[in-house]
Amino acid sequence: MKKFLAILLALVMTLALVACGQQNDADAGDNTGDEQTTETEFQSKILFCGSTSLYPIISSLASSFTEEYVKWNAVDPSFPEENISIYVAPGGSGVGVSAAIDGTADFGMLARDIKDSEVEALGENYSQYIVARDALTVSVNASNPICSVMDDMSADTIRQIFAGELTTWDQVDPSLPAETINVYIRDLSGGAYEVFQKAIMGESEVTASATQSASMTELATNIANDPWGIGYAGFGAYNKAFAPNRTEVDWLSVSENNVDAYIADPLCGQKASIGLFYEMLGGIRFVSAQKNINSMNLNTPILFIAGDKDPVGEMGKGVRRAYNAFRRAGVRDLELKLYEGLRHEILNEDCRAVVYNDLWSWIEKHM
Repeated sequence: MKKFLAILLALVMTLALVACGQQNDADAGDNTGDEQTTETEFQSKILFCGSTSLYPIISSLASSFTEEYVKWNAVDPSFPEENISIYVAPGGSGVGVSAAIDGTADFGMLARDIKDSEVEALGENYSQYIVARDALTVSVNASNPICSVMDDMSADTIRQIFAGELTTWDQVDPSLPAETINVYIRDLSGGAYEVFQKAIMGESEVTASATQSASMTELATNIANDPWGIGYAGFGAYNKAFAPNRTEVDWLSVSENNVDAYIADPLCGQKASIGLFYEMLGGIRFVSAQKNINSMNLNTPILFIAGDKDPVGEMGKGVRRAYNAFRRAGVRDLELKLYEGLRHEILNEDCRAVVYNDLWSWIEKHM
């Protein structure tokens, strides 16, 4: 295992900004007898979790790495002939480091400096790899007249705005209208929030009226849609494939009506808790373990369906990997259907009748 880790971490230096803790092999089932994980057991599955800023980078590199090598013995002949499985989940820097500490994820992605308390919690096996430097830019809407009035804004003025000491734009510059300043920030679990707090706010607290955003994409969209908004902005992962973007969630559906309905629904778009990510990552580790797939009833019929433009399924690549894992296990009745041009919510697309008919036909065939 030590040789495996040494080579893996060398690869990760080109892949990620991570904090790595002791492994917790959730795919070992009940960990009894010979099935119990030891330090010398090769681990073919790797889980990354954390920063939404790093998520698109690590996802892209993980996909390229998996496609190039496919099996671990192609990386190093001394490795077993097992399929490479790399899973990446966003959630924020706080979620990422928590997942690394409790062993839910192998690597936590952080977009900030790691804290002393987190280093202590990770223990002596902790390692950190800095792979990139990011920059936060304070942005306003392009239609804000401040763009033609001021070429620069001092750090203290920015602090006053975000602290709520300046609440209307005419307080920033007398020539500006007395419109309310709407402040947008990352949610408190995001690394960007902590960086901004340390670099700009200092001892001051961000105003309680600030709107928290679950991702950089959401934050940037909020500013783009609010002529009197201000925030520190970046760009997220999923929507890049669908530029130019109308909203931050264009990746959900081809239908603009579906996207608008999702945005308007108060029960949609909620922030995911650390507990949700804990359960999700643990479940991914378990269900993706080839030995667990091999132990299932091989006569169970299975149908994989997805849109081939769904970024969650890596534009079909991740779905095909799952399909191939079940095929290798010897599942006797296995089908894969990727719908051309469809995105994440294939059951809500305008052409959903086609998907429903395919599902019903498959069910009828197996009744």
